[in-house]
Amino acid sequence: MADLSSLLLASLNPDTRKQAEQNLSALSSQPGFLTHLLRLVLEPSQDRAIRLAGSIYLKNITKLRWEEDVQPLAEEDKAALRAQLVPAMLALSAPADKAIRAQVAESVALIAELDFPTKWDNLIDQLVMSLSETDYNVNIGVLQTAHSIFQQWRAHVRSDQLFTEINFVLSKFMSPFLQLFRQTAKLLLVQPSPNPALTSSPQNYALVAQAMVLLVEIYHDFTCQDLPPDIEDSNEEFFGPGTGWFQAFLLWDPVELRGDPDDATPSLTSQIKTGIFEIAELFIKLYPEQLQKTASVETFVQAVWTLVGSNKLPGVADDALVSQSLRFLSTAIRSGYYKTLFSSRETISALVEGVVVPNVALREHDVEQFEDDPLEFIRLDLAVSAAGTDLATRRQAAADVLQALVGSGYEAEATDIVGAWINKGLKEYSDNKEENWKAKDSAVYLLTAVATRGSTAQHGVTSTNALVNVVEFFSTHVFQDLQAAPGTVHPILQVDAIRFLLTFRNQLTKEQLLAVLPLLAGHLRSENYVTYTYAAITIDRILSIKKGNHLLFAQADIRDSALELINALLTRIEAARTPEKVAENDHLMKCVMRIVVTARETLIPGYERILARLVAILGVISKNPSNPHFDQYIFESLSGLMRFVVGGSPAVLPNFEQTLFGPFTIIIQQDIDQYIPYVFQILAQMLELHRGTGVPPEFRNLLPFLLTPAIWQQKGSIPGLVRLLKAYLAQDAAQMFAAGQVASVLAVVQQRLIPSKLNDAWGFELLQSVVSNVKPSDLQPYLKPVFIVLLTRMQTSKTDKYVYLLAKFVLYTMAINVEGLTPDLIIQTVEQIQPGLWAQILTNFIIPQAPKFPHKERKLAVVGLTRLLCHSTLMMQEPSVRAWSAAYSALGKLFSEPQYLDLKHDEQGDSGITAVDFEEQTAGYQAAYSRLAASETAEADPVAYVQNPLQYLQQELETLTRQHGQQVQTLIANAEGGRIG
Repeated sequence: MADLSSLLLASLNPDTRKQAEQNLSALSSQPGFLTHLLRLVLEPSQDRAIRLAGSIYLKNITKLRWEEDVQPLAEEDKAALRAQLVPAMLALSAPADKAIRAQVAESVALIAELDFPTKWDNLIDQLVMSLSETDYNVNIGVLQTAHSIFQQWRAHVRSDQLFTEINFVLSKFMSPFLQLFRQTAKLLLVQPSPNPALTSSPQNYALVAQAMVLLVEIYHDFTCQDLPPDIEDSNEEFFGPGTGWFQAFLLWDPVELRGDPDDATPSLTSQIKTGIFEIAELFIKLYPEQLQKTASVETFVQAVWTLVGSNKLPGVADDALVSQSLRFLSTAIRSGYYKTLFSSRETISALVEGVVVPNVALREHDVEQFEDDPLEFIRLDLAVSAAGTDLATRRQAAADVLQALVGSGYEAEATDIVGAWINKGLKEYSDNKEENWKAKDSAVYLLTAVATRGSTAQHGVTSTNALVNVVEFFSTHVFQDLQAAPGTVHPILQVDAIRFLLTFRNQLTKEQLLAVLPLLAGHLRSENYVTYTYAAITIDRILSIKKGNHLLFAQADIRDSALELINALLTRIEAARTPEKVAENDHLMKCVMRIVVTARETLIPGYERILARLVAILGVISKNPSNPHFDQYIFESLSGLMRFVVGGSPAVLPNFEQTLFGPFTIIIQQDIDQYIPYVFQILAQMLELHRGTGVPPEFRNLLPFLLTPAIWQQKGSIPGLVRLLKAYLAQDAAQMFAAGQVASVLAVVQQRLIPSKLNDAWGFELLQSVVSNVKPSDLQPYLKPVFIVLLTRMQTSKTDKYVYLLAKFVLYTMAINVEGLTPDLIIQTVEQIQPGLWAQILTNFIIPQAPKFPHKERKLAVVGLTRLLCHSTLMMQEPSVRAWSAAYSALGKLFSEPQYLDLKHDEQGDSGITAVDFEEQTAGYQAAYSRLAASETAEADPVAYVQNPLQYLQQELETLTRQHGQQVQTLIANAEGGRIG
């Protein structure tokens, strides 16, 4: 433990990080480690960087290992840490410890999510007892901790368990919360101050305001699922027009809390107002009747007008406030409760002129961001405007007000009024194109907003305003900017033209889109970062368009341009100077991936150059992995290229292996943990492509390493490793058995996978591969120990998922057609453990589970049960025969939905490709596993030898009847539901 501080310091240095992390991991398994680490974090004499690193390491342990079941943290250590966390938060209440306190607060929230209230029932009592009437540093610590726990309710699905927890908290925290809210509000709003000592200095006044930010957030937490009685009873106190706390805070603007106009950080005043508008929006959606008790919404709408009308808050620091207040307006309009407020033409005109148009206009800050921080400009520009997103920009929020009007019965008026503004902007531009380019930018943005009735991030606009002709506007006003030569129009207008295509791609025909693809390809060579990035995004999205279940664009559509497009994109990526800069623009690599999976076999003539360039880029970024999205797309590109090029020309597989094996070996040797899960999946894909030609020597040499315990420690590697071992077993099981490696595979299953709730499914997948590929005579000595482990886990930590997985595995072993692997072999193995055990497992687990199997597993269950009933001599004898009729009844339930017994295979061999879409995915290095969709193949049907399950059952029953005569008829007659078919 004495080395802890030096190890934390070493973990901050890229050169020593890996070794330090390994040493920390070893140290963390020692008793008392958690509390020792927390003491170090709290020690003021320690270097601040070490304390911060310690707080982050503590958070990561709580995030990744708190419920680890293979190398669990000791329960007494966890209990000791829980007891010390709230006092630790209070000890970190000084402003200088804010960053460290935030990490510890997150640890509290992560542990509370798992342990509260069952194992941590005094948590809320600790927090309430710590609240102070006079020390707002302490109050901020308590409120921050409380909010970090309560805010998780916002994302939860309603359940009895959730409401039990909320009610438990409210019973203890609501009364002190309301008391503190009132005290804090009076300190901020009442003049002269009720307690000058707490508010006289600017620093103290700011502390009280910081507490109010958190109190408003907690009010939101408390009302996010249901309306607590105490808050319902105090509705007028908070929402009352002219008298309520919220109304008072919206009009409140103390001089001492006004921020620097050039500072991009929202002031405390702005944060409080933003939180109040979020609550008002929530109440319109969930509790509209509460707001209709008084004229509170009308008062709030007036407050929006007072705050943001005519662009009164132009600064970047107020972006969140402006965006949220506009979202509140959109929600009020869409609710339909306030038609009288918004229905007159004058109101709509005033809204458009005073709120929409000023906030759609580009500010100087936006233009500077376009030029100086293009990635952030793109990130914000692509952000979807939706309630609760901090990302929605002013422009998106203003556009959303317009779309709310169009979608709420005011389509004609809104379109007409906005149309006049659009024409005004276009005329200003045509009068002076050099000076007035911003006017056209606003006009195009307004047109996009008013034309959109429905849209998604993945599909663009899905329905349009019938009063707007999008294609005509594109031809008349936008197309000219798309085809303009570089430098002849402002680059933002070119980006507008590309974005217009991106937004309305579904409104254009395939022919129209094919006609503009060459123009987009030209923009990939632009010198402007946003222009070439938007061109890549739009090409990617156009090539992703689906009609029905089929992609609109096929390889023939881009055969002639694919190599040129990939060359342009890779040239852009390669031009960067550092690993971080190479990987920063994942949109470019995503476009490469999309072209690879669209062009497919047509890339064969130029694949070697593409492969070499991708490997070179991988070599650069592996020095410092920094962008998980980019990593995903480069490995998808490698995987897709191999899939389709080898699919069209199998003889080139050795070229891929020679090119990739070296870099992959380095990645594994250097333990680049972000990339290892991808490497295992592509190695598995390579091995699968050998299709019976034998395992190459380099793969044989790799296998012993794959069976060492250390490589199975990283959770993210396990799915890829399982797939890779399955590929070995499918091709080389006899050689593996001879080398003693099947025993090593089973050891991994028994020691690492089955005991883990997280990885048990992967354990069963590997077991299924073993039983289907290893000769039963070779496997027999191992079966009993395997079943002992499976049943021990069932006894010690049974879950619903595990019961299903066990039932599926048993039926799988019975269903597959492997010579010598009979139902009786399995039954005898179980009976060797304990006589009578098989009947218990069959009756209590397999029979109840079989009818519940997911649709795609139904055929497997039917064939497994059929073979169990008809191929087992033991099932026709005591005691197992007692369960025969019940098993037959379970079979009858499976046949009651025959449509799920016919497995339809992917005719195009496109398994996974249409899943190569990560628009909605939050990829990140904390993710346990990053699946490579391009590497996946359709799962083979393990019971493909059975074409018609019902016919198969009937013929097997006939055979059984010939052997056992009347006994079979009696057993069928005793079955619930009678004869099948």
